[in-house]
Amino acid sequence: MRRILLAALAAAVAALVGMAGAEAAEVVRVGVLKFGTVNWELDAMKRHGLDTKHGVEVEIIPFAGEDATDVALQAGSVDMIVSDWLWVSRLRTDGKRLTFAPYSSSVGSMMVPADSPLKSLGDLKNKRIGVAGGPLDKNWLLIQALARRDAKVDLAASNDIVYGAPPLLAEKAKSGELDAVLCFWNYAARLEAAGFRTLVSGEQAAKAFGATGPVASIGYVFDEAFAETHPQAVDGFLKASRETKQLLKTSDEEWAALSPLVRPEDEKTLLVMRDRYREGIPARPLAEEEADARTLYGLLRDIGGEKLVGKGETLAPGTFWSGTRDGS
Repeated sequence: MRRILLAALAAAVAALVGMAGAEAAEVVRVGVLKFGTVNWELDAMKRHGLDTKHGVEVEIIPFAGEDATDVALQAGSVDMIVSDWLWVSRLRTDGKRLTFAPYSSSVGSMMVPADSPLKSLGDLKNKRIGVAGGPLDKNWLLIQALARRDAKVDLAASNDIVYGAPPLLAEKAKSGELDAVLCFWNYAARLEAAGFRTLVSGEQAAKAFGATGPVASIGYVFDEAFAETHPQAVDGFLKASRETKQLLKTSDEEWAALSPLVRPEDEKTLLVMRDRYREGIPARPLAEEEADARTLYGLLRDIGGEKLVGKGETLAPGTFWSGTRDGS
């Protein structure tokens, strides 16, 4: 009887400890686009319990559009979203205290059919080009600047430019309605699997203008006030993110599990998207990332002006969160 009572007491203590641990976990509300690629990481994180392992409980809150996630973060309806450092810098210049932790350096590419006669930026003159992201898309601005510098071609002035949603433009490229298309990285990967090749990527354009390596194009964005009042939540979430990325980098089985979210056309497409995702996992020292972002900011300000970057003359101090670990 004594042994039974002791075992029951031990079980009760263990249950209480577990309950205390669960209560200690801080909820982090992450706003995401319903079908965005960030869902892949968060899905893997939740399935493997990597959020709770690091003392947080991630609550995924879906939105229909990027503007909605921006508004939700600023209104305090979510704690984190994924956005780009240009937007963060712009708001910091306006007095907001948002900050940025690198998430991915995967960027868009100008894609053409494998058998296309187009071999260089100069060949794009007088062609019909699709551009996802709009006239102020960073990659589009950088590629235009590169074309002007190296090929003496003004792509916006000398071509028929079609702006639109990535899936629509990708289909138009496949049907031959476009000679080239600048797509976000995941749609560029789908086109690659369908027999397209890269004419020039946003990363290549960035390096041509002084970037020393891949620069995180998007990152987890949150308010510094949230980080100050919930330091363990921010630290735990970013640790969970790093561990999840390592899982996605090394486990092919994990990508099979993610297939319903990725929604690839076929196995080849899934493998290409897996490989391009892995290439975009940040691995550089944060100081190098920030230095390159400052370089690109100056160029983008010259090209896009206040409409793109706001009133800031330089990348706003604190845009990159100081608590970010290298290679996050």
